[in-house]
This record gives sequence, C-alpha cells and structure tokens, in this order.
Amino acid sequence: MIKEMSFWKWLGLLVLALFLSLLMYGFAGMVDLVPHGWWNAGICLAVSAVMVLVYSRFVRLFENENAHDLPMDRLPADTGKGLAVGLGYFCVVTGIMALLGGYKVASVGAPAGELIWAFCYFAVVAVGEEIVFRGVLFRWIDEKWGFPWALGISALLFGLLHWTNPGGSLWAGIAIAIEAGLLLGAAYKWSGTLWFPVGIHWAWNFSQGNIFGFAVSGQDAGETLLHAQVQGSDWITGGAFGAEASVVAVAVGLLVSAWLIWRISKR
Repeated sequence: MIKEMSFWKWLGLLVLALFLSLLMYGFAGMVDLVPHGWWNAGICLAVSAVMVLVYSRFVRLFENENAHDLPMDRLPADTGKGLAVGLGYFCVVTGIMALLGGYKVASVGAPAGELIWAFCYFAVVAVGEEIVFRGVLFRWIDEKWGFPWALGISALLFGLLHWTNPGGSLWAGIAIAIEAGLLLGAAYKWSGTLWFPVGIHWAWNFSQGNIFGFAVSGQDAGETLLHAQVQGSDWITGGAFGAEASVVAVAVGLLVSAWLIWRISKR
C-alpha cells in the first residue's frame, strides 16, 4: 500500500502521522502526572494498550489494511526477547565501565512500588516512541525506498530528538542515533514486529535508570536499585546525559546492530 502511494499522498500522510506522535507524547506526559506507586502502575500499562490500539486504527484507516507488525500471538515471546536484549545490553555496558574503573556499586535497595511504577512508565515511553519511529517512520520509508534509507533516516531523527534533552549535546545525539536508532530499526526489520524493539527500548530505559542508576537521556529516572559511584571521563561514563552517551554503549550497540543487519542480509 505505502509503496504504491504517490509521493505527495505519502508525504501528506506522514505529516498526519506527526500528529499521531504528538498524541503519543501527550499520553506519556499525562501518565507522568499520576502519583507514583505500584497501585497506579496499571494505568501505564492501560495507556500503552490504548496507544497500540490508536496505531492499529490509524493503519487500518489510512492504509486500508491491518497493522501486520502487531501480531498478538507474538506479543509475549517477542517482547520477552526484547526485554532480555535491553537488559543484557546494559549489563554488558555497565560491566565494561566497571572494569575500566568508571562504575562502582556503593549500596543496593529501592522501594518496590517505585521500581514497579518506573518499569510500567517506561512501557509507555517505549510503545509511544517505537510506534512513531519504527511503526510509522521506518516502515513507511522502508516500503517506499528500502531498508538502508529507512534505517539511516529513522536513526538520525531519533538521535536529533534526544539531542534536545537536558544535558544533551551533538555527541549525545550522534551516540543515540548510532547505538539505539540503528539497533531498534534493525530489530524491527529483523523481527517484523513492533514487540521486539518495544521490549528492547523498555528494558533499555528501565535498566539504565532504575537498575544501574544512570540518567536516562539526560533525565533523572527516580529510584534506582543500585546506588553507584560513577567517575572518570565522560567518554567512558556518558556524563550527565547517562550511559547512552559513552563510547562503550556506542561500541556495544554497533556490534549488536551489525549482527542483526547481517542476519537480515542473509534472508
């Protein structure tokens, strides 16, 4: 359907999709106003479900077909795999930092309710951003002009979005584009579902902020399980922006992305 559209119709629908993205970020902003605690965490999951429904209706309305990247039978397995990849990613990144002397755990402990809230809140963030950047932007460019263009453009814009965050810099934006933009785009293409990149993105934010205690794209994630001393060069630790801005994270992200792209090329 997308491939057969005229350029101007394609561009018009893409602009319309930007309003969808504003809706997604509006949902996320409202959720952040809800009092924290495990008793309110279900609201985050409900909002995530609504966002998925809005996306599926958008696809049905403007593309005249079902959202093929939302197969419900693959939701548990693909999301679970993504969560494992996102958590594993930051375990590796933080482990390397510790070996280099940039990360040392001082104490352990956090209120369970706050951790549950944060985990569910980051589901909203992951679902919203993956719908916009992979479900719409990446998929539409991929179907119109091919995988390399889709991967490059979606990654670049994803990095530019995060450049404007607190503590952001040109390097931070480039780092996000390389390590996360490429990885999430390749994950979407390889799996064929939104669930896999959503899981990666979800665990990426939660593990970085609420397990290992880094800032998440320049923002304080709240309570954290591990209270650590982060010291040394910003190139190693990521500085105030978080571990995402470290060369360690970029290197690990590039390796995982390259593996996924290689797998895609073998099809």
